[in-house]
Amino acid sequence: MKARKTTSLKKVMQFAKPYRARFVWVIIFAIALSIFAAVRPYLLKQTVDEYVLHKHESGLLNFVALMAAVLVFEVASQFYFVYWANWLGQDIVKDIREKLFGHISSFRMKFFDNEAVGRLVTRTVFDIESIAKIFSQGLFMIISDLLKMLVVLCVMFYMNWKLTLIVMLAMPILVFATRIFQKKMKGAFEEVRAQVANLNTFVQERVTGMKIVQLFNREEIEYEKFKDINKKHNDAWQKNILYNSIFFPIADTISQLTLGLIIWYGSTSILNGESITSSGDLFAYIWFIGMLFNPLRQIADKFNEMQMGIIASDRVFELLEMEELIQQSGTIEAGHFKGELQFDNVRFSYLEGEEVIKGINLNVDAGATIAIVGATGAGKSTIINLLNRFYEIDSGRISIDGTDINEFTLESLRRQIGIVLQDVFLLADTILNNITLNDPSISRENVINAAKAIGVHDFIMSLPEGYDYNVKERGVMLSSGQRQLIAFLRAYVSNPSILILDEATSSIDTHSEEMIRTATDKITKGRTSIVIAHRLATIVNADKIIVMDKGLIVESGTHYELINREEGYYKNLYYSQFAVEAP
Repeated sequence: MKARKTTSLKKVMQFAKPYRARFVWVIIFAIALSIFAAVRPYLLKQTVDEYVLHKHESGLLNFVALMAAVLVFEVASQFYFVYWANWLGQDIVKDIREKLFGHISSFRMKFFDNEAVGRLVTRTVFDIESIAKIFSQGLFMIISDLLKMLVVLCVMFYMNWKLTLIVMLAMPILVFATRIFQKKMKGAFEEVRAQVANLNTFVQERVTGMKIVQLFNREEIEYEKFKDINKKHNDAWQKNILYNSIFFPIADTISQLTLGLIIWYGSTSILNGESITSSGDLFAYIWFIGMLFNPLRQIADKFNEMQMGIIASDRVFELLEMEELIQQSGTIEAGHFKGELQFDNVRFSYLEGEEVIKGINLNVDAGATIAIVGATGAGKSTIINLLNRFYEIDSGRISIDGTDINEFTLESLRRQIGIVLQDVFLLADTILNNITLNDPSISRENVINAAKAIGVHDFIMSLPEGYDYNVKERGVMLSSGQRQLIAFLRAYVSNPSILILDEATSSIDTHSEEMIRTATDKITKGRTSIVIAHRLATIVNADKIIVMDKGLIVESGTHYELINREEGYYKNLYYSQFAVEAP
């Protein structure tokens, strides 16, 4: 366990390398703070012994002024120490968070199929904030406290070694209590982090799916589940509170008993006329004991903050070290494709041993529009996922213009493929930014011209702020059809070589469907297009229709070829939907 913690801390410290100068200054200010803090009690001793007891007024004023100057330097050192330590911590976690988000963004879709969104949010936000505490409330504070204790002990031994030995007798007891407390708190913190992740996951899923919760009257059931998870979270924190409630009173008791013993021993020696202790020593040691015991007591708490940060870093680096990345061995920069597609004996399974695509062969001519139809689960959308390399095929080959898609760089490949999905995802941003996705190469003028070209400009301008209208989270301010139109425009302005429409008209009203058909005719012209549709009436003019069933291509041809095939799969599917409209 110790080796694991050390390794995690080393990994975090790797991110501190760009900030070496700031790191050094934090240590310098920690040293200065320790020295100034230890000097003030010593000056107090000198003031009492040399000037107060001897009623030396002018010297007293000089020493008071000197103590005030030391205080100013101590306060300044503390300010810069705390400010720079927190600044350094925040810059480090900024870098870690950026690297983590970039790493997660490059994961294969299979990872997201199995990982809860709430847990990823916890890792990216809350766990990384805990890493910041390694610097702001953990490592540097511990270093500062240890330096302060070391300097204080040196000054104490210099002033009065006998009184210092009395203080030292109590320290092993406090160190032992601190160690036990630290071990107990470690387990409590691990439980807290686990329960926080569970709580985040539950809330994320229920808030996102609140419509389903309310639609099926699940409010009470989900509320009871939440109470159970929240109670476990509360119980985890109760352990934390219990251990704190036990430790700190014990630490305070040890400190006060030591102080009482020092005062008794020192006062007795003074009353007996012994020279081993002075009045100034007692004043200084009352101060010193607080400076020695308070940091020792608080180090346990700071160790816990640091430990919590290290536990969080374990979780973060576990993600950073995951080998879930999409294979990016391709070196060819994809230019504008002609659009000839070929699937050669392609096989794929989401779960090992359960094939979803079972050795399909498919050729698509450049510039052609093909439609893929079939029952739910036939493998239609999976083909699209494989073409975009969201998943890696088990065997076979997929090529564009005769080149294996694995030979293209992933970014350039996806740049040439535009997709309009059934479930359109919009950001809580303006329509313009949802269309361009903040791509600086796409100007506002380009977007407006594209919108006019496919017939959606008037719809956008009918909204309160036109292209600057904020659609809110997931585009809730727009209807399904309006979201689809935005998705069509988003695909169109990217000028892809290949266009994919995945169930793009399956859940919209008739008026929106007419607009989308107009947009479809415009954006599919001159480019290879793949249309996946449940509404067979929307694909009767496709150059070729591919019929899939259980991961296999069972039929292919034009609408009229397939509709006239005796006992054909497509014919039965078509008549089951449009018997009244059948010729």
